[in-house]
Amino acid sequence: MTAFAVLWTIAASRLWRSHVPGDLNLPHTDPSTYFTSSQLERARNYERFVRIDFLLSQIVLIGVLAAYAARGARFARESAAGRIGTGMLLGMLGFALVWIAELPFGAAELWWERRHGVSRQGYLDWIVGSWLGLGSEFLFICLAIVIVMALAGWLRHTWWIAGAPVFAAIFLVAAFLQPYLIGNTHPLRNARLAGEARQLARAEGVSNVPVRVQKVHRYTTEPNAAATGLGPSRRVILWDTLLDGRFSPRQVRVVLAHELGHLSRHHIWKGVLWFVLFAFPIAFVLALATRSRGGLYEARAVPLALLVLVVVGLLALPLQNLISRRIESEADWVALQTTRDPAAARGLFQRFSTVGLEQPDPPSWAYVFLANHPTIVQRIAMANAWQARHRAHR
Repeated sequence: MTAFAVLWTIAASRLWRSHVPGDLNLPHTDPSTYFTSSQLERARNYERFVRIDFLLSQIVLIGVLAAYAARGARFARESAAGRIGTGMLLGMLGFALVWIAELPFGAAELWWERRHGVSRQGYLDWIVGSWLGLGSEFLFICLAIVIVMALAGWLRHTWWIAGAPVFAAIFLVAAFLQPYLIGNTHPLRNARLAGEARQLARAEGVSNVPVRVQKVHRYTTEPNAAATGLGPSRRVILWDTLLDGRFSPRQVRVVLAHELGHLSRHHIWKGVLWFVLFAFPIAFVLALATRSRGGLYEARAVPLALLVLVVVGLLALPLQNLISRRIESEADWVALQTTRDPAAARGLFQRFSTVGLEQPDPPSWAYVFLANHPTIVQRIAMANAWQARHRAHR
């Protein structure tokens, strides 16, 4: 175990490395310099509701799963589906209970987003979409239960040693296939922007990466973009809400450079490797926590495993967000290095806040537990730091 901890620490330290200069000091940035008091108040009020809704949903989620963990084992005695079949049934029942418990909070968030013009999605469309999304989660949970219980039948309490690499392989395949599962997209039709995207890709060493536009304006006004895929499946996805005139061409160029930066710095691969590192301790905790019920060899341990998995995921959120923020900071730095346009970057981040109602400087607890990107103020400060550093070098 000591050797494993040492190897884990070495691997994590290598993944933690970043191309952002270690001596870069972000200057103090006052949000009121870039936002009016009404903009700050509107974003603060909007996000306060979203955070409270999230916290309440997690309390209810844990409560429902705790009750299911305490009483769900009785269903195993009434099932005639066999050991693994019963485990799958218990897993599906648990996620159905989760969906029902979370439905009011999701509906409340949708109501809040519609009230503030962030979402255009109808309630019926949202319910159907969330149910279909739950169906895909059902499939994954069933597959996971089959794998774990099969390995537990072979290795008993040490199944986690073989289970973690198996789930890492599944995650790797999912990362490769993800771009092909994103629907309602088309090529970038703006010839000038497409040409600039090719120039940025060459400058960052990731030529031949296609840029696709996803049509989402029927459902949301929020802007977003993503870098997805591995190897030949790599691509950049822009939401069409970025191209509706609210963002200047220079600002969209910064977004493209940021997403291409994820690919040039191999952030998707890093995400896979981080998953591998966390898969081992999480699988070990699951194996340890379910031993009192016979381990995951027994179907009656599945409800408890679901509870432990959710609790561990919530406890790991600060660390996951810390890693994600570091990766996003590096992509911001790459975009600044490539575009050399800090003014456009500042304007972009300001628009992100005013359009998406993102609070520029959230409370510390929300930053630690909920923020997977640097704050708007931090991103503006990085643009200012890059500009000051560039002037000094020049």
